[in-house]
Amino acid sequence: MAVCARLCGVGPARGCRRRGAAREQRRGGGGDSEPDTDTDPEEAGGGGGASVEDDELTERIECARPAPHPAEVGPNGRAPMSLLELPPELLVQIFGSLPGTDLPSLARVCTTFRRILRTDTIWRRRCREEYGVCENLRKLEITGVSCRDVYAKLLHRYRHILGLWQPDIGPYGGLLNVVVDGLFIIGWMYLPPHDPHVDDPMRFKPLFRIHLMERKSATVECMYGHKGPHNGHIQIVKKDEFSTKCNQTDHHRMSGGRQEEFRTWLREEWGRTLEDIFHEHMQELILMKFIYTSQYDNCLTYRRIYLPPSSPDDLIKPGLFKGTYGSHGLEIVMLSFHGRKAKGTKITGDPNIPAGQQTVEIDLARPLQLPDIENLRDFSELSRIVLEVQEQVRREEQEEEQCREDEDRFQQAASSPAAQPRGGEGAEKEESSAGAEQTAQDKATASQPFVLPMGVISRNEDYPRTCRICFYGTGLIAGHGFTSPERTPGVFVLFDDDRFGFIWLELKSFSLYSRIKVSFQNAEAPSREAFDEMLKNIQSLAT
Repeated sequence: MAVCARLCGVGPARGCRRRGAAREQRRGGGGDSEPDTDTDPEEAGGGGGASVEDDELTERIECARPAPHPAEVGPNGRAPMSLLELPPELLVQIFGSLPGTDLPSLARVCTTFRRILRTDTIWRRRCREEYGVCENLRKLEITGVSCRDVYAKLLHRYRHILGLWQPDIGPYGGLLNVVVDGLFIIGWMYLPPHDPHVDDPMRFKPLFRIHLMERKSATVECMYGHKGPHNGHIQIVKKDEFSTKCNQTDHHRMSGGRQEEFRTWLREEWGRTLEDIFHEHMQELILMKFIYTSQYDNCLTYRRIYLPPSSPDDLIKPGLFKGTYGSHGLEIVMLSFHGRKAKGTKITGDPNIPAGQQTVEIDLARPLQLPDIENLRDFSELSRIVLEVQEQVRREEQEEEQCREDEDRFQQAASSPAAQPRGGEGAEKEESSAGAEQTAQDKATASQPFVLPMGVISRNEDYPRTCRICFYGTGLIAGHGFTSPERTPGVFVLFDDDRFGFIWLELKSFSLYSRIKVSFQNAEAPSREAFDEMLKNIQSLAT
Protein backbone atom coordinates (compact mmCIF):
# COMPACT_ATOMS: atom_id res chain seq x y z
CA MET A 1 0.00 0.00 0.00
CA ALA A 2 1.36 3.40 -0.97
CA VAL A 3 0.69 4.85 2.47
CA CYS A 4 2.14 1.89 4.38
CA ALA A 5 5.67 3.30 4.78
CA ARG A 6 4.43 6.60 6.12
CA LEU A 7 2.24 4.82 8.65
CA CYS A 8 4.93 2.46 9.91
CA GLY A 9 7.85 4.92 9.81
CA VAL A 10 10.07 3.48 7.09
CA GLY A 11 13.54 4.99 6.80
CA PRO A 12 16.94 4.03 5.39
CA ALA A 13 17.73 1.96 8.49
CA ARG A 14 14.22 0.72 9.36
CA GLY A 15 12.16 -1.92 7.60
CA CYS A 16 8.43 -1.77 7.01
CA ARG A 17 6.74 -3.09 10.13
CA ARG A 18 3.83 -4.41 8.12
CA ARG A 19 6.00 -6.46 5.81
CA GLY A 20 8.30 -7.47 8.64
CA ALA A 21 5.35 -8.59 10.73
CA ALA A 22 4.04 -10.58 7.82
CA ARG A 23 7.40 -12.38 7.56
CA GLU A 24 7.41 -13.00 11.31
CA GLN A 25 3.90 -14.37 11.08
CA ARG A 26 4.97 -16.83 8.45
CA ARG A 27 7.82 -17.92 10.80
CA GLY A 28 5.39 -18.19 13.72
CA GLY A 29 6.37 -14.89 15.33
CA GLY A 30 4.50 -11.64 16.00
CA GLY A 31 4.69 -8.25 17.71
CA ASP A 32 2.75 -5.46 19.35
CA SER A 33 2.25 -3.68 16.03
CA GLU A 34 1.35 -6.78 14.08
CA PRO A 35 -0.90 -6.21 11.09
CA ASP A 36 -4.58 -6.94 11.54
CA THR A 37 -5.88 -8.80 8.51
CA ASP A 38 -9.54 -8.56 9.51
CA THR A 39 -11.11 -6.34 6.85
CA ASP A 40 -14.71 -6.65 7.97
CA PRO A 41 -16.51 -3.42 6.92
CA GLU A 42 -18.31 -3.49 10.25
CA GLU A 43 -14.96 -3.00 11.97
CA ALA A 44 -13.36 -0.46 9.67
CA GLY A 45 -16.03 0.56 7.17
CA GLY A 46 -14.73 -1.41 4.18
CA GLY A 47 -12.01 -3.70 2.92
CA GLY A 48 -8.72 -3.35 1.16
CA GLY A 49 -5.32 -4.94 0.75
CA ALA A 50 -1.75 -4.08 -0.10
CA SER A 51 0.63 -5.50 -2.68
CA VAL A 52 4.35 -6.13 -2.28
CA GLU A 53 4.96 -3.80 -5.23
CA ASP A 54 3.14 -0.98 -3.40
CA ASP A 55 5.26 -1.51 -0.29
CA GLU A 56 8.51 -1.53 -2.25
CA LEU A 57 7.53 1.64 -4.11
CA THR A 58 6.69 3.35 -0.83
CA GLU A 59 10.01 2.34 0.72
CA ARG A 60 11.81 3.95 -2.20
CA ILE A 61 9.76 7.13 -1.79
CA GLU A 62 10.26 7.27 1.97
CA CYS A 63 14.00 6.65 1.77
CA ALA A 64 14.34 9.65 -0.51
CA ARG A 65 12.27 12.08 1.58
CA PRO A 66 13.83 15.51 2.29
CA ALA A 67 15.13 16.63 5.68
CA PRO A 68 12.43 17.87 8.08
CA HIS A 69 11.67 21.55 8.42
CA PRO A 70 12.91 23.01 11.76
CA ALA A 71 9.30 23.64 12.79
CA GLU A 72 8.58 19.93 12.45
CA VAL A 73 11.24 18.88 14.93
CA GLY A 74 9.71 17.50 18.14
CA PRO A 75 10.68 18.14 21.77
CA ASN A 76 13.23 15.34 21.68
CA GLY A 77 15.14 17.17 18.97
CA ARG A 78 14.02 15.08 15.99
CA ALA A 79 11.04 14.90 13.65
CA PRO A 80 8.46 12.17 14.25
CA MET A 81 9.54 9.09 12.31
CA SER A 82 6.04 7.56 12.27
CA LEU A 83 2.37 8.45 12.59
CA LEU A 84 2.42 6.26 15.68
CA GLU A 85 4.40 8.97 17.44
CA LEU A 86 1.65 11.57 16.89
CA PRO A 87 -0.96 12.29 19.60
CA PRO A 88 -4.14 10.16 19.23
CA GLU A 89 -6.38 13.24 18.92
CA LEU A 90 -4.31 14.40 15.92
CA LEU A 91 -4.58 10.96 14.33
CA VAL A 92 -8.37 11.14 14.75
CA GLN A 93 -8.38 14.41 12.76
CA ILE A 94 -6.12 12.95 10.06
CA PHE A 95 -8.05 9.71 9.68
CA GLY A 96 -11.37 11.58 9.68
CA SER A 97 -10.28 13.53 6.59
CA LEU A 98 -9.65 10.36 4.56
CA PRO A 99 -12.32 8.66 2.41
CA GLY A 100 -14.13 5.97 4.33
CA THR A 101 -13.15 3.35 1.75
CA ASP A 102 -9.44 3.93 2.62
CA LEU A 103 -9.88 3.38 6.36
CA PRO A 104 -9.98 -0.44 6.28
CA SER A 105 -6.43 -0.42 4.95
CA LEU A 106 -5.38 1.71 7.91
CA ALA A 107 -7.03 -0.74 10.28
CA ARG A 108 -4.82 -3.51 8.90
CA VAL A 109 -1.58 -1.66 9.65
CA CYS A 110 -1.47 -2.23 13.40
CA THR A 111 -3.61 -2.61 16.49
CA THR A 112 -3.05 1.06 17.44
CA PHE A 113 -4.62 2.32 14.23
CA ARG A 114 -7.42 -0.20 14.54
CA ARG A 115 -8.19 1.05 18.05
CA ILE A 116 -8.20 4.70 16.94
CA LEU A 117 -10.49 3.89 14.02
CA ARG A 118 -13.14 2.81 16.50
CA THR A 119 -13.53 6.47 17.46
CA ASP A 120 -17.03 7.54 16.41
CA THR A 121 -15.88 11.09 15.60
CA ILE A 122 -14.12 9.75 12.50
CA TRP A 123 -17.19 7.96 11.19
CA ARG A 124 -19.53 10.82 12.06
CA ARG A 125 -17.45 13.05 9.80
CA ARG A 126 -17.41 10.48 6.97
CA CYS A 127 -21.23 10.10 7.18
CA ARG A 128 -21.62 13.87 6.93
CA GLU A 129 -19.08 14.59 4.18
CA GLU A 130 -19.67 11.56 1.92
CA TYR A 131 -23.42 11.10 2.28
CA GLY A 132 -24.69 14.44 3.56
CA VAL A 133 -26.09 13.05 6.81
CA CYS A 134 -26.92 16.21 8.75
CA GLU A 135 -28.80 14.56 11.61
CA ASN A 136 -27.46 14.73 15.14
CA LEU A 137 -25.66 11.41 15.08
CA ARG A 138 -24.97 11.65 18.81
CA LYS A 139 -28.58 10.57 19.38
CA LEU A 140 -27.58 7.14 18.09
CA GLU A 141 -25.85 6.45 21.39
CA ILE A 142 -29.28 5.96 22.98
CA THR A 143 -30.05 3.06 20.64
CA GLY A 144 -26.59 1.54 20.94
CA VAL A 145 -25.86 2.05 17.22
CA SER A 146 -22.56 3.76 16.40
CA CYS A 147 -21.73 6.08 13.52
CA ARG A 148 -19.37 3.36 12.31
CA ASP A 149 -22.37 1.00 12.12
CA VAL A 150 -24.38 3.58 10.16
CA TYR A 151 -21.53 4.07 7.70
CA ALA A 152 -20.62 0.40 7.23
CA LYS A 153 -24.00 -1.36 7.49
CA LEU A 154 -26.25 1.25 5.91
CA LEU A 155 -24.59 3.99 3.85
CA HIS A 156 -21.61 2.09 2.46
CA ARG A 157 -23.47 -1.17 1.97
CA TYR A 158 -26.32 0.38 -0.04
CA ARG A 159 -24.33 3.13 -1.76
CA HIS A 160 -24.76 1.43 -5.15
CA ILE A 161 -28.52 2.01 -5.23
CA LEU A 162 -28.33 5.78 -4.72
CA GLY A 163 -29.39 7.82 -7.76
CA LEU A 164 -32.04 7.69 -10.50
CA TRP A 165 -33.72 4.48 -11.67
CA GLN A 166 -36.41 3.36 -14.08
CA PRO A 167 -38.69 0.54 -12.88
CA ASP A 168 -39.62 -2.25 -15.24
CA ILE A 169 -43.41 -1.79 -15.27
CA GLY A 170 -44.14 -2.78 -18.85
CA PRO A 171 -44.88 0.21 -21.09
CA TYR A 172 -45.45 2.60 -18.17
CA GLY A 173 -41.95 2.87 -16.72
CA GLY A 174 -41.38 5.42 -13.98
CA LEU A 175 -38.80 7.56 -12.20
CA LEU A 176 -37.34 6.44 -8.86
CA ASN A 177 -34.90 8.59 -6.90
CA VAL A 178 -32.99 6.82 -4.10
CA VAL A 179 -31.50 9.25 -1.58
CA VAL A 180 -30.03 9.44 1.89
CA ASP A 181 -32.68 11.15 3.99
CA GLY A 182 -31.49 11.69 7.56
CA LEU A 183 -30.67 8.26 8.99
CA PHE A 184 -32.71 6.52 6.26
CA ILE A 185 -32.16 5.55 2.64
CA ILE A 186 -35.49 6.14 0.89
CA GLY A 187 -36.69 5.28 -2.60
CA TRP A 188 -39.03 8.05 -3.79
CA MET A 189 -41.21 7.45 -6.84
CA TYR A 190 -41.64 10.76 -8.71
CA LEU A 191 -45.01 11.35 -10.34
CA PRO A 192 -46.02 14.11 -12.79
CA PRO A 193 -48.57 16.67 -11.56
CA HIS A 194 -52.22 16.05 -12.32
CA ASP A 195 -53.19 16.45 -15.96
CA PRO A 196 -53.08 18.99 -17.56
CA HIS A 197 -51.20 21.23 -15.08
CA VAL A 198 -47.77 20.74 -16.60
CA ASP A 199 -46.16 23.68 -14.77
CA ASP A 200 -47.08 22.36 -11.32
CA PRO A 201 -44.32 20.73 -9.23
CA MET A 202 -43.72 16.99 -9.27
CA ARG A 203 -45.42 14.72 -6.75
CA PHE A 204 -43.59 11.92 -4.98
CA LYS A 205 -44.31 9.02 -2.66
CA PRO A 206 -42.01 6.55 -0.85
CA LEU A 207 -41.81 2.97 -2.13
CA PHE A 208 -39.25 1.61 0.33
CA ARG A 209 -36.85 2.68 3.06
CA ILE A 210 -33.76 1.23 4.71
CA HIS A 211 -32.60 2.07 8.21
CA LEU A 212 -30.54 0.68 11.08
CA MET A 213 -32.66 -0.38 14.02
CA GLU A 214 -30.05 -2.53 15.73
CA ARG A 215 -26.38 -3.30 15.35
CA LYS A 216 -26.79 -6.57 13.46
CA SER A 217 -27.95 -5.36 10.02
CA ALA A 218 -30.02 -2.75 8.20
CA THR A 219 -33.78 -3.21 7.93
CA VAL A 220 -35.61 -2.93 4.58
CA GLU A 221 -39.25 -1.87 4.73
CA CYS A 222 -41.87 -1.66 1.95
CA MET A 223 -43.83 1.62 2.04
CA TYR A 224 -46.40 0.68 -0.59
CA GLY A 225 -50.06 0.78 0.41
CA HIS A 226 -51.86 2.62 3.19
CA LYS A 227 -51.05 0.53 6.28
CA GLY A 228 -47.61 1.89 7.09
CA PRO A 229 -44.12 0.35 6.74
CA HIS A 230 -43.85 -3.44 6.58
CA ASN A 231 -41.26 -6.08 5.84
CA GLY A 232 -39.45 -5.88 2.50
CA HIS A 233 -36.30 -7.03 0.74
CA ILE A 234 -33.76 -5.49 -1.65
CA GLN A 235 -31.40 -7.47 -3.85
CA ILE A 236 -28.64 -5.90 -5.92
CA VAL A 237 -28.89 -8.07 -9.02
CA LYS A 238 -25.85 -6.72 -10.85
CA LYS A 239 -24.15 -3.44 -11.64
CA ASP A 240 -26.75 -0.73 -12.30
CA GLU A 241 -29.67 -3.02 -11.51
CA PHE A 242 -31.50 -3.99 -8.32
CA SER A 243 -34.86 -5.44 -7.34
CA THR A 244 -37.34 -4.94 -4.51
CA LYS A 245 -39.75 -7.43 -2.98
CA CYS A 246 -42.56 -6.99 -0.48
CA ASN A 247 -42.84 -9.83 2.03
CA GLN A 248 -46.25 -8.74 3.35
CA THR A 249 -48.40 -7.89 0.33
CA ASP A 250 -51.54 -8.15 2.46
CA HIS A 251 -50.61 -4.64 3.69
CA HIS A 252 -51.42 -3.39 0.17
CA ARG A 253 -55.03 -4.55 0.32
CA MET A 254 -57.90 -2.33 1.43
CA SER A 255 -61.02 -3.36 3.36
CA GLY A 256 -63.30 -2.23 0.53
CA GLY A 257 -61.65 -4.57 -1.97
CA ARG A 258 -60.41 -3.76 -5.46
CA GLN A 259 -63.06 -1.12 -6.04
CA GLU A 260 -61.84 0.94 -3.07
CA GLU A 261 -58.22 0.40 -4.11
CA PHE A 262 -59.03 1.65 -7.62
CA ARG A 263 -60.82 4.77 -6.41
CA THR A 264 -57.98 5.60 -4.01
CA TRP A 265 -55.39 5.06 -6.76
CA LEU A 266 -57.44 7.22 -9.17
CA ARG A 267 -57.54 10.14 -6.73
CA GLU A 268 -53.77 9.88 -6.15
CA GLU A 269 -52.81 9.31 -9.80
CA TRP A 270 -55.28 11.65 -11.57
CA GLY A 271 -56.68 13.86 -8.81
CA ARG A 272 -60.28 13.05 -9.76
CA THR A 273 -62.98 10.39 -9.64
CA LEU A 274 -64.11 8.13 -12.47
CA GLU A 275 -67.37 10.08 -12.68
CA ASP A 276 -65.35 13.21 -13.54
CA ILE A 277 -63.87 11.52 -16.63
CA PHE A 278 -66.44 11.59 -19.41
CA HIS A 279 -64.20 10.36 -22.26
CA GLU A 280 -64.83 6.62 -22.62
CA HIS A 281 -61.44 5.90 -24.23
CA MET A 282 -59.69 7.72 -21.40
CA GLN A 283 -61.60 5.65 -18.82
CA GLU A 284 -60.41 2.47 -20.54
CA LEU A 285 -56.78 3.64 -20.52
CA ILE A 286 -56.95 4.56 -16.83
CA LEU A 287 -58.50 1.24 -15.82
CA MET A 288 -55.95 -0.64 -17.92
CA LYS A 289 -53.06 1.13 -16.19
CA PHE A 290 -54.45 0.39 -12.73
CA ILE A 291 -54.86 -3.32 -13.47
CA TYR A 292 -51.41 -3.59 -15.03
CA THR A 293 -49.42 -1.66 -12.42
CA SER A 294 -51.16 -2.96 -9.28
CA GLN A 295 -50.32 -6.59 -10.08
CA TYR A 296 -46.63 -5.97 -9.28
CA ASP A 297 -47.29 -5.26 -5.56
CA ASN A 298 -44.02 -3.26 -5.38
CA CYS A 299 -41.99 -6.32 -6.49
CA LEU A 300 -40.00 -4.56 -9.18
CA THR A 301 -36.69 -4.51 -11.00
CA TYR A 302 -34.98 -1.13 -11.45
CA ARG A 303 -32.33 -0.09 -13.97
CA ARG A 304 -30.11 2.94 -13.53
CA ILE A 305 -30.62 6.03 -15.66
CA TYR A 306 -28.38 9.08 -15.96
CA LEU A 307 -29.16 12.73 -16.49
CA PRO A 308 -27.99 13.90 -19.93
CA PRO A 309 -24.57 15.60 -20.05
CA SER A 310 -24.60 19.26 -21.05
CA SER A 311 -22.46 21.36 -23.38
CA PRO A 312 -22.08 25.15 -23.82
CA ASP A 313 -23.33 24.70 -27.40
CA ASP A 314 -26.67 23.17 -26.34
CA LEU A 315 -29.79 25.10 -27.31
CA ILE A 316 -31.01 24.93 -23.69
CA LYS A 317 -29.91 22.95 -20.67
CA PRO A 318 -30.82 19.28 -21.17
CA GLY A 319 -32.72 17.41 -18.46
CA LEU A 320 -36.08 15.95 -17.44
CA PHE A 321 -39.40 17.49 -18.51
CA LYS A 322 -43.12 16.86 -17.91
CA GLY A 323 -45.18 16.68 -21.11
CA THR A 324 -48.85 16.39 -22.07
CA TYR A 325 -49.84 13.30 -24.05
CA GLY A 326 -53.57 13.57 -24.68
CA SER A 327 -55.69 10.90 -23.00
CA HIS A 328 -52.58 9.29 -21.53
CA GLY A 329 -52.07 12.28 -19.24
CA LEU A 330 -48.70 13.77 -18.28
CA GLU A 331 -45.51 11.82 -18.90
CA ILE A 332 -41.81 12.32 -18.10
CA VAL A 333 -39.42 12.91 -21.01
CA MET A 334 -35.63 13.29 -21.02
CA LEU A 335 -34.29 15.94 -23.45
CA SER A 336 -30.70 15.34 -24.61
CA PHE A 337 -28.50 16.88 -27.31
CA HIS A 338 -26.43 14.92 -29.81
CA GLY A 339 -24.59 17.30 -32.13
CA ARG A 340 -27.11 18.65 -34.63
CA LYS A 341 -29.90 16.53 -33.21
CA ALA A 342 -31.95 16.76 -30.01
CA LYS A 343 -33.84 13.75 -28.69
CA GLY A 344 -36.76 13.37 -26.31
CA THR A 345 -36.76 9.93 -24.65
CA LYS A 346 -39.71 8.70 -22.60
CA ILE A 347 -38.96 7.85 -18.97
CA THR A 348 -42.64 7.09 -18.39
CA GLY A 349 -44.80 5.81 -21.21
CA ASP A 350 -48.13 4.38 -22.29
CA PRO A 351 -49.49 1.41 -24.29
CA ASN A 352 -48.97 3.26 -27.58
CA ILE A 353 -45.42 4.58 -27.09
CA PRO A 354 -43.78 2.75 -24.15
CA ALA A 355 -41.18 4.12 -21.76
CA GLY A 356 -37.69 4.07 -23.24
CA GLN A 357 -38.76 5.00 -26.76
CA GLN A 358 -37.63 8.20 -28.47
CA THR A 359 -40.82 10.24 -28.63
CA VAL A 360 -39.47 13.25 -30.58
CA GLU A 361 -36.33 14.06 -32.57
CA ILE A 362 -35.41 17.64 -33.48
CA ASP A 363 -33.19 18.63 -36.40
CA LEU A 364 -31.29 21.65 -35.07
CA ALA A 365 -29.85 22.30 -38.54
CA ARG A 366 -33.34 23.02 -39.91
CA PRO A 367 -34.92 26.06 -38.24
CA LEU A 368 -38.41 26.98 -39.44
CA GLN A 369 -39.50 30.49 -40.29
CA LEU A 370 -43.08 30.71 -39.08
CA PRO A 371 -45.55 32.93 -40.97
CA ASP A 372 -47.01 36.03 -39.35
CA ILE A 373 -49.50 35.54 -36.55
CA GLU A 374 -52.61 35.72 -38.78
CA ASN A 375 -51.33 33.17 -41.31
CA LEU A 376 -50.05 30.97 -38.48
CA ARG A 377 -53.65 30.39 -37.41
CA ASP A 378 -54.17 28.63 -40.75
CA PHE A 379 -53.17 24.98 -40.24
CA SER A 380 -52.74 24.40 -43.97
CA GLU A 381 -50.09 27.15 -44.13
CA LEU A 382 -48.05 25.60 -41.32
CA SER A 383 -48.53 22.17 -42.86
CA ARG A 384 -47.22 23.43 -46.22
CA ILE A 385 -44.04 24.81 -44.61
CA VAL A 386 -43.31 21.61 -42.68
CA LEU A 387 -44.04 19.26 -45.58
CA GLU A 388 -41.68 21.24 -47.82
CA VAL A 389 -38.88 20.67 -45.31
CA GLN A 390 -39.81 17.00 -45.03
CA GLU A 391 -39.52 16.62 -48.81
CA GLN A 392 -36.15 18.36 -48.74
CA VAL A 393 -34.95 16.00 -46.01
CA ARG A 394 -36.14 13.01 -48.02
CA ARG A 395 -34.26 14.16 -51.15
CA GLU A 396 -31.06 14.79 -49.19
CA GLU A 397 -31.26 11.36 -47.58
CA GLN A 398 -31.64 9.78 -51.01
CA GLU A 399 -28.63 11.74 -52.30
CA GLU A 400 -26.56 10.70 -49.29
CA GLU A 401 -27.53 7.08 -49.82
CA GLN A 402 -26.54 7.34 -53.47
CA CYS A 403 -23.23 8.94 -52.50
CA ARG A 404 -22.48 6.09 -50.11
CA GLU A 405 -23.20 3.52 -52.79
CA ASP A 406 -20.97 5.38 -55.27
CA GLU A 407 -18.21 5.67 -52.69
CA ASP A 408 -18.30 1.94 -52.06
CA ARG A 409 -17.87 1.31 -55.76
CA PHE A 410 -15.01 3.81 -55.99
CA GLN A 411 -13.20 2.23 -53.05
CA GLN A 412 -13.32 -1.13 -54.76
CA ALA A 413 -11.53 0.41 -57.73
CA ALA A 414 -8.65 1.65 -55.52
CA SER A 415 -8.17 5.42 -55.55
CA SER A 416 -10.39 7.18 -58.04
CA PRO A 417 -10.19 10.95 -58.77
CA ALA A 418 -13.96 10.98 -59.32
CA ALA A 419 -14.48 10.35 -55.63
CA GLN A 420 -12.67 13.56 -54.60
CA PRO A 421 -15.33 16.09 -55.71
CA ARG A 422 -17.98 14.12 -53.86
CA GLY A 423 -15.98 14.42 -50.66
CA GLY A 424 -15.77 18.17 -51.26
CA GLU A 425 -19.51 18.38 -51.81
CA GLY A 426 -20.12 16.55 -48.54
CA ALA A 427 -17.80 18.89 -46.68
CA GLU A 428 -19.53 21.94 -48.14
CA LYS A 429 -22.93 20.51 -47.17
CA GLU A 430 -21.67 19.84 -43.66
CA GLU A 431 -20.30 23.38 -43.35
CA SER A 432 -23.58 24.76 -44.66
CA SER A 433 -25.57 22.77 -42.07
CA ALA A 434 -23.24 23.90 -39.30
CA GLY A 435 -23.65 27.49 -40.45
CA ALA A 436 -27.43 27.18 -40.48
CA GLU A 437 -27.34 25.70 -36.99
CA GLN A 438 -25.19 28.57 -35.69
CA THR A 439 -27.54 31.11 -37.26
CA ALA A 440 -30.48 29.40 -35.58
CA GLN A 441 -28.71 29.48 -32.23
CA ASP A 442 -28.14 33.22 -32.65
CA LYS A 443 -31.81 33.81 -33.45
CA ALA A 444 -32.93 31.81 -30.41
CA THR A 445 -32.38 34.79 -28.13
CA ALA A 446 -35.13 36.88 -29.81
CA SER A 447 -38.86 36.24 -29.30
CA GLN A 448 -41.71 36.18 -31.78
CA PRO A 449 -45.50 35.91 -31.41
CA PHE A 450 -46.89 32.39 -31.36
CA VAL A 451 -50.37 30.88 -31.51
CA LEU A 452 -51.57 27.37 -32.27
CA PRO A 453 -53.23 26.93 -35.67
CA MET A 454 -56.98 26.42 -35.75
CA GLY A 455 -57.88 22.75 -35.34
CA VAL A 456 -54.79 21.78 -33.34
CA ILE A 457 -55.85 20.18 -30.04
CA SER A 458 -54.05 21.08 -26.83
CA ARG A 459 -54.68 19.62 -23.35
CA ASN A 460 -53.33 22.84 -21.85
CA GLU A 461 -54.60 26.10 -23.34
CA ASP A 462 -52.33 28.09 -21.04
CA TYR A 463 -49.29 27.78 -23.33
CA PRO A 464 -46.89 30.73 -23.89
CA ARG A 465 -47.89 33.21 -26.58
CA THR A 466 -44.32 34.03 -27.60
CA CYS A 467 -41.53 31.70 -28.68
CA ARG A 468 -37.81 32.03 -29.38
CA ILE A 469 -37.37 29.71 -32.36
CA CYS A 470 -38.88 26.69 -34.13
CA PHE A 471 -37.23 23.65 -35.71
CA TYR A 472 -38.31 20.84 -37.96
CA GLY A 473 -38.68 17.55 -36.13
CA THR A 474 -40.33 14.16 -36.16
CA GLY A 475 -42.57 12.51 -33.59
CA LEU A 476 -43.11 8.81 -32.99
CA ILE A 477 -46.70 7.54 -33.22
CA ALA A 478 -48.01 3.96 -33.03
CA GLY A 479 -51.12 1.89 -32.46
CA HIS A 480 -52.02 0.21 -29.18
CA GLY A 481 -49.29 -2.20 -28.10
CA PHE A 482 -46.67 -0.20 -30.05
CA THR A 483 -47.97 -1.60 -33.36
CA SER A 484 -47.02 -0.06 -36.72
CA PRO A 485 -44.72 2.64 -35.27
CA GLU A 486 -43.74 5.46 -37.62
CA ARG A 487 -42.09 8.87 -37.45
CA THR A 488 -44.25 11.73 -38.64
CA PRO A 489 -43.26 15.38 -39.27
CA GLY A 490 -43.84 18.07 -36.68
CA VAL A 491 -42.67 21.40 -35.27
CA PHE A 492 -40.46 21.84 -32.21
CA VAL A 493 -41.26 25.17 -30.53
CA LEU A 494 -38.80 26.61 -28.00
CA PHE A 495 -40.58 28.99 -25.61
CA ASP A 496 -37.88 29.66 -23.01
CA ASP A 497 -35.14 27.90 -21.04
CA ASP A 498 -37.66 25.72 -19.18
CA ARG A 499 -40.50 25.12 -21.67
CA PHE A 500 -40.90 23.81 -25.19
CA GLY A 501 -43.68 22.34 -27.29
CA PHE A 502 -44.21 19.97 -30.19
CA ILE A 503 -46.93 20.15 -32.85
CA TRP A 504 -47.81 16.67 -34.15
CA LEU A 505 -48.83 17.48 -37.71
CA GLU A 506 -50.58 14.20 -38.52
CA LEU A 507 -52.45 14.04 -35.21
CA LYS A 508 -53.25 17.77 -35.20
CA SER A 509 -52.17 17.72 -31.59
CA PHE A 510 -49.90 19.85 -29.40
CA SER A 511 -47.73 18.69 -26.48
CA LEU A 512 -46.42 21.20 -23.93
CA TYR A 513 -43.31 20.34 -21.90
CA SER A 514 -42.09 21.97 -18.68
CA ARG A 515 -38.77 21.36 -16.92
CA ILE A 516 -38.65 19.24 -13.75
CA LYS A 517 -36.89 21.57 -11.30
CA VAL A 518 -35.46 19.03 -8.88
CA SER A 519 -31.77 18.73 -7.99
CA PHE A 520 -31.10 15.01 -8.34
CA GLN A 521 -27.96 13.67 -6.66
CA ASN A 522 -25.78 10.74 -7.82
CA ALA A 523 -27.36 10.99 -11.29
CA GLU A 524 -24.49 12.30 -13.45
CA ALA A 525 -23.27 10.01 -16.23
CA PRO A 526 -19.60 9.04 -15.84
CA SER A 527 -19.07 9.80 -19.56
CA ARG A 528 -20.93 10.65 -22.76
CA GLU A 529 -20.40 7.06 -23.90
CA ALA A 530 -22.03 5.74 -20.71
CA PHE A 531 -25.06 7.98 -21.26
CA ASP A 532 -25.45 6.92 -24.91
CA GLU A 533 -25.19 3.27 -23.86
CA MET A 534 -27.87 3.83 -21.22
CA LEU A 535 -30.23 5.36 -23.82
CA LYS A 536 -29.64 2.43 -26.15
CA ASN A 537 -30.31 -0.09 -23.38
CA ILE A 538 -33.62 1.37 -22.19
CA GLN A 539 -34.83 1.68 -25.78
CA SER A 540 -33.96 -1.95 -26.55
CA LEU A 541 -35.80 -3.07 -23.41
CA ALA A 542 -38.86 -1.06 -24.43
CA THR A 543 -38.83 -2.58 -27.90
